[in-house]
Amino acid sequence: MIRKTLCLAVLLLPILGRPSEAASFDCSKAEAADEKAICADRRLNDQDVEMAVLYTQLKPLLGRGARGDMEDEQAAWLKRRAGCGADRACLGKAYEDRVQQLRRGFEALAKRGPF
Repeated sequence: MIRKTLCLAVLLLPILGRPSEAASFDCSKAEAADEKAICADRRLNDQDVEMAVLYTQLKPLLGRGARGDMEDEQAAWLKRRAGCGADRACLGKAYEDRVQQLRRGFEALAKRGPF
């Protein structure tokens, strides 16, 4: 677990230095209330970075059917996030839930091993 955390931290370091840009979208083009709130809040921005990195890394590891399911889940999650508007508590909870879901995807792959 510590090894996974360290690897994730190393991957996130270059991205975390850019406060005006979130991982999954360009903050200079943010129009929706949820996007503006994410860009304005460092904690939410960091959660967005973590979610985007996990999603990007997990997606190619899945077979076509599972990958399609993951894309559908992401689209549904983005609608949920948009439904939060500028409510930072709602956005934070949405990110916590999605990050946990993506981590479970990695855990499921690890259980299937070997790698």
